[in-house]
Amino acid sequence: MIFDVLTLFPEMFSAFLDNSIIKRAQDNGILDIRLTQIRDFANNKHNRVDDYPFGGGPGMLMQAEPIYRAYQHITEGLSYRPHVIYMSPQGQVFTQNKAQELSASYGHIVILCGHYEGVDQRILDEIVDEEVSIGDFVLTGGEIGAVAVIDATSRLIDGVLSDEENYADESLSDGLLEYPQYTRPREFLEKSVPEELLSGNHALIAKWKRKHSILNTFKKRPDLLKNFVPQNKDEEALMRQIHSSDVE
Repeated sequence: MIFDVLTLFPEMFSAFLDNSIIKRAQDNGILDIRLTQIRDFANNKHNRVDDYPFGGGPGMLMQAEPIYRAYQHITEGLSYRPHVIYMSPQGQVFTQNKAQELSASYGHIVILCGHYEGVDQRILDEIVDEEVSIGDFVLTGGEIGAVAVIDATSRLIDGVLSDEENYADESLSDGLLEYPQYTRPREFLEKSVPEELLSGNHALIAKWKRKHSILNTFKKRPDLLKNFVPQNKDEEALMRQIHSSDVE
């Protein structure tokens, strides 16, 4: 999968790209993450890419022309049009479902990182397919959001994670939060690992994990249970307990 990032601060991506899972996926040819410095396409003496907004207002606005030239540069010679995302606090809030959609639907994604007070609306109208936000808050620029989108989307692509790192049981992968997890020692501060996890009984362990995934979701993100459908009578009983607040 290809990610092209249009940014004023490519150096912000160094630690992310050069370490861990994402670096391994690039080395193995599964991911191709490319950074394009928008200033290189400013075509003026000082590589200026911003100007005052028409109609007044605070701050500066990124100009359309340098962004458009950068976009033309990365798409030159392509026989297809990549999917273009603009990181913006006005966009659709990014979720695990959105990450799954992006990983399954597109082989080439361009991410535009805004700065200052944003970008000229005409570039959004011309090249952007959708605006995406990582939450209802404002950041200095789109780079942090771009890293989050690339990371969450990439790890869903076949081969990016090893079998040991498989995402199937992770939080939100099935609409629920992940169950609590434990490792050695068996006892810590007089607290023991649940007996079910030590039993060696795979069916019992699976049942415990499912139950506590539901309970964890209820305690931390009850909004996620709004459309939850129990899979068996035990889960129906657990949901009745949850709705009556009679849970341990």
